[in-house]
Amino acid sequence: MAANGLAHTVRQQLGIGRILPLGGPADGAWITERAARAALLRAPGTPPGVRLDALRLSLATPGEAPAPTVPAPPSALPPGRLRITADLAAPPGRPLPALAAHVRTALLAAAEDGLGLRVSAVDLRIGELLDAPAEGGPGDGDRTAGRAAAPAATAPATAEPGDAATDPADLVARVLAVPGVARLAPALAGRSRPVARTGDHVLVQLATAAGHRPVDVARAVRRAVTGPPPAPQSAAVLVTAVADG
Repeated sequence: MAANGLAHTVRQQLGIGRILPLGGPADGAWITERAARAALLRAPGTPPGVRLDALRLSLATPGEAPAPTVPAPPSALPPGRLRITADLAAPPGRPLPALAAHVRTALLAAAEDGLGLRVSAVDLRIGELLDAPAEGGPGDGDRTAGRAAAPAATAPATAEPGDAATDPADLVARVLAVPGVARLAPALAGRSRPVARTGDHVLVQLATAAGHRPVDVARAVRRAVTGPPPAPQSAAVLVTAVADG
């Protein structure tokens, strides 16, 4: 039974990929690679007919990444700048250097302006020349991977941010009251509670709604749940899904 439980934990953790830094060292925010990848595969401005494969994100210079100012989620990468790598299947009739530059620009904009990732490099490898334009746009088979479900109906929170948060239910209400939070969405293996307090620190796992930049939502959540005692003094936010739109 223990071996089966460990195998399930490993499969779940591998499914979400790396835990990537969102914003800078002081933001206390992270995003799963699965959520970031799904958002990048539907990046606005990607040329029609292009297919992106094997898109991955990693630290650009791991040895230079600074430490976060709050406790990080388990196995999270430190808040350094990121590198995006992907294989590119190119449609016919397009100059390849210009096409790659266009894709690189679209990915950078989606990562930085759309999500709040800090990216220093985008490496593309043209691995296939298509006989016909790819159907459905870049990464069409992965479009639903990071789409957040419709938020569950919740009662409006009565506590105002900055007041002392005294119990987990109060913290949950504060998180759900933040604009841009679609739902609570735990994804870390072994961490089934989406709002988990340990002493003076709280870890929040959530999905963001369409039209809201995940790093801005994470910052707002941290402000909402922290404060003077008995509230947690520090908070980390892990974005596990990003709604399309």
